[in-house]
Amino acid sequence: MADIFDVIDYPNEMENEIVHRFPDNTREGQYKLGSNVIVRDGQKAVFFRDGLALDVFGPGRHVIATANVPLLTQKLQDIFTSGKTVFPAEVYFVSMKEFANRKWGTPQPILVRNPGMGLGVALLQGYGSYGFEVKDPQQLILQVVGKKTSFTIDAIEERLRIALLSKLQDTLNEWGAKMAVPELMAKTIELGTYIQSLAEEEFNALGLTLKRFIIGNLKPSEKSAQELRDMGMLDMATYTQLQAADSMRDAANNPSGGAGLTAGIGAGIGIGNLMQQATSGAMQPKTATNGAPSGGMPDVMTPSEAAAVLKVSEEDVMAAINDKSLKAKKLGNAYRISKESLEEFLKG
Repeated sequence: MADIFDVIDYPNEMENEIVHRFPDNTREGQYKLGSNVIVRDGQKAVFFRDGLALDVFGPGRHVIATANVPLLTQKLQDIFTSGKTVFPAEVYFVSMKEFANRKWGTPQPILVRNPGMGLGVALLQGYGSYGFEVKDPQQLILQVVGKKTSFTIDAIEERLRIALLSKLQDTLNEWGAKMAVPELMAKTIELGTYIQSLAEEEFNALGLTLKRFIIGNLKPSEKSAQELRDMGMLDMATYTQLQAADSMRDAANNPSGGAGLTAGIGAGIGIGNLMQQATSGAMQPKTATNGAPSGGMPDVMTPSEAAAVLKVSEEDVMAAINDKSLKAKKLGNAYRISKESLEEFLKG
């Protein structure tokens, strides 16, 4: 037999709960004329019967009587006019406070078009926060909560993050087609505002409102060549070039110090440049000016020639020479690098 309640109340602070059904068990509640509904600050109480919303009560003490809740009693008129004073209903207490500082982050790098730089793509990762609150309690219960006795933030947060990240990806590609990635990364405030406007409709459909979407940081990915290849983003030729770059970066980070030869090579911009070189003909065999076999490596190279082999700048090669991670012979003011030294360097 269903319980008859004289007082309908949920005093919990609802720190992590968005919706709580009263009573908090599977039994149906029975309410009557004269029952008290107590709604705390930051809450609303929604009466449902047969899947239809009967009435919504705001903060305060409410007595179920014809005089002060006409909407509810009008919808229950058939029950009351038949002489009954008890009626079945489901009561949901809904938290109306803002759920602020919720975290989001990109689990995988986002591939962004980057025309005019490198291969024309970049890999970006970001993180930040967002805040939301319930806009329409009835809509939220009908669209999301259903018959659940308790509905927490955890039950919906993954859905909200996916919606936000899809808008972030679409926006990065849209804006990336119009501006360089460095400029794009500098517009986090404008991006956040724009993404918030895009996601608002999706939040509204759930009975929620997106209060803010903040991009805390947007930066090139630090994925290694192997990780990128595992993601299916690199062919073998490009992978080989990036693996060599990773080896040089690791060598530059040895205890002897020195500038990183390919600092940030795992970043989207660096990858774009190197990928373009690897796919635009730079790797095609050619005859060296000193008579080396077609596609081969000269026995002795200048820093400039070594840089061409490594697909990096001459300044990067000089940095490796200066920190002694790359062996070279100094003749006057010039350096010469043997094929054996370069091969040893690439082996790490």
